[in-house]
Amino acid sequence: MGSFSLVHWLVLGLIILLLFGKGRFSDMMGDVAKGLKSFKKGMSEDDTPPPAPRQIDGQRPPEVTPTPTAETEIR
Repeated sequence: MGSFSLVHWLVLGLIILLLFGKGRFSDMMGDVAKGLKSFKKGMSEDDTPPPAPRQIDGQRPPEVTPTPTAETEIR
């Protein structure tokens, strides 16, 4: 009783198609597909780690100072 059957989905799709028309509906689906592609591309770009600092001609790498957090400021 709580889920839609295939017939319900077909009727709903037909009503949406009649309301929006074939051209507008396909344009909307194209926009959704472009949005999903750009979202996936953005997520894959975030997964790449930043490059490690390189040592140049015997120089020591720069010191990294930790950023103070709320816990360290309280103490």
